[in-house]
Amino acid sequence: MQSVSDIWSMILTRLRDDLSETTIKTWFDDTAVVALEGNTLVLHCPNTFKRTNIQDRFLPNIEASLKDIFSTDMTVKLLDDAGLAHYQDQEEQKPLSMMESGEFTFDTFVIGPSNRLACSAARAVADAPGQHYNPLFIYGDSGLGKTHLLYAIAHVIQEKSPAARIVYIKGDEFINDFIESVRSGKAGDFRTKYREADLMLVDDIQFVAGKVETQNEFFHTFNTLYESKRQLVLTSDRPPHEMAQLDDRLRTRFEWGLMADVQPPTLETRIAILKNKAAQLGFIIPDDIAHYIATKITANVRQLEGTVKKIKAFRDLDGIISKETVDRAIQDMSKSNEFIITPDSIIREICRYFRIEEDQIKGQSRSRDCLNARQIAMYLIRRMTSLSLDETGQAFGGRDHSTVLNSINKVEKKMKSDANYAETVKAIITNINSTK
Repeated sequence: MQSVSDIWSMILTRLRDDLSETTIKTWFDDTAVVALEGNTLVLHCPNTFKRTNIQDRFLPNIEASLKDIFSTDMTVKLLDDAGLAHYQDQEEQKPLSMMESGEFTFDTFVIGPSNRLACSAARAVADAPGQHYNPLFIYGDSGLGKTHLLYAIAHVIQEKSPAARIVYIKGDEFINDFIESVRSGKAGDFRTKYREADLMLVDDIQFVAGKVETQNEFFHTFNTLYESKRQLVLTSDRPPHEMAQLDDRLRTRFEWGLMADVQPPTLETRIAILKNKAAQLGFIIPDDIAHYIATKITANVRQLEGTVKKIKAFRDLDGIISKETVDRAIQDMSKSNEFIITPDSIIREICRYFRIEEDQIKGQSRSRDCLNARQIAMYLIRRMTSLSLDETGQAFGGRDHSTVLNSINKVEKKMKSDANYAETVKAIITNINSTK
């Protein structure tokens, strides 16, 4: 997945096709990207003269670059300092407004074998915060519903206790907030904000790993909340033992409560998600269409929901839902920054990473490098797609399910004992998720 800074770099690269390097440096050196919200890119420029010129002269160039990148019309919002402050104030309230909207609740969360434990634990935490599973640590790949569960917990607690102090923050935002508090001499305000929370929800906690001072600050925040029996819920893209740079003190504490993973949904669960989302949007998706989409999009709940939204938009325009409409919606999703992960895309990335040929990894080679790559590929296909053990084996020259299971077990065991190996697997996952 591209970050907003990556997107801004891509825009500047495209602007260089039409503008000189001097022009780029003159007018955009004070400009920074704030966020990408749907079809709107939010920028900040503190210099009034430059901001006015960008607004009057270069906005069409930026929007054209965005259309080139995303294959759809995009708009740009350019903020001054006051506008940025107002925007950030609104952002701090956004999680609460999302909770209040009713979109991210337990009622709208589709439960299946891949997420049942995580959902049950989240419900228990919401019903009795600080008494069960503290902390609750939910891990799994992007787009599988971890953030949905955070909002669902907060939604229940806020309804039961409107005065409850709920803090939701992403791991990288916690880092930035801490750095800013040190820079501005407001460490006291920072600690008050987090250590007096009744419920602390941290999304993507893995970002604090390797940040020595931030980890130390989070360690003390964690202790303060835990010792006063206030609830912490953390999400991550991996379990604590796979975070090689995570402080041992934090790793131990993250494992104190309950760790629950979320995996890619099964075919039946994907169909249920599609039908549920369509119902929320006020229309019915035919069974055959839902089944067709579910066989095409296998690894990401967000993609499923995004595809339903696209289909509704096409239906409102054309009056029908056809296979052509569905294919177009799926194609649009594959062009976005969240692409469809397939066994072939995983194998391609594995081969690129280890510099081996596809016929080697699918064939009978028993060389050390090839065997290692094949085992990791089997592990990732099982983890990142909905293929069964037998189906995974078919992707490797018809190997049986026991061979696949043995490979998966070996990878999982080695990841627990070898931090560098675990980091290699994680790097490959990151590359797969970032591939266009």
